[in-house]
Amino acid sequence: MKTLLVKYTPREERSTSKKLLDAFRNEIKNSQIEVLDLCIDVPDMFDVESMSAYIHRNYLKENISDTQTKVLKKMDAMTQQIKSADIVVVAFPMHNFSIPAPVKAWFDSVMLKGQTWDASDGKYFGLMEGKKALVLVSTGGFYTKEPMMNWEHAMSLAKLEFQFMGFSDIRAILNEGMNAGDQVQSENLGKSIDAVRKIAKEWYQN
Repeated sequence: MKTLLVKYTPREERSTSKKLLDAFRNEIKNSQIEVLDLCIDVPDMFDVESMSAYIHRNYLKENISDTQTKVLKKMDAMTQQIKSADIVVVAFPMHNFSIPAPVKAWFDSVMLKGQTWDASDGKYFGLMEGKKALVLVSTGGFYTKEPMMNWEHAMSLAKLEFQFMGFSDIRAILNEGMNAGDQVQSENLGKSIDAVRKIAKEWYQN
């Protein structure tokens, strides 16, 4: 079994997203662990060259040049990482109500047609059946109750991305209220860590 831990935690030890990820990692048993730090290994974004190479190779099924292949090298490497993993955990903070740019770029890098999803007769289908995914998101505010319920586009979008790729078991934890008072922060973080540990124990059958 292989577990891929994808993290974007620029606040490092002060990051509550990192605390959630650390809690999960401490429960992993009998699994190879690979860590992808998006603060260090920043994903490529689609530009004119990479988009053209991707369309010609993955949509038009054409042979591309060595130069075009090189342009897609990092995206292909990250795609192979996620394809080789049985369990994928992504941890990040909410930025401006949504996913931080490096995390979105990672999803764009690994959601490649013919690799993690495909289409036939106008219908889309995922290629990652049998795999599990966990999304860990920390937020300053509260997004599970009014008036901000419709402002949450981080955890919900990440879950949708995994769903599109066909993951069979998708879980998510929204660790909210981290800009509230110390007591609220401590209580909410404690509940989130307990939830993280419960999922890990279930998946690794501790």
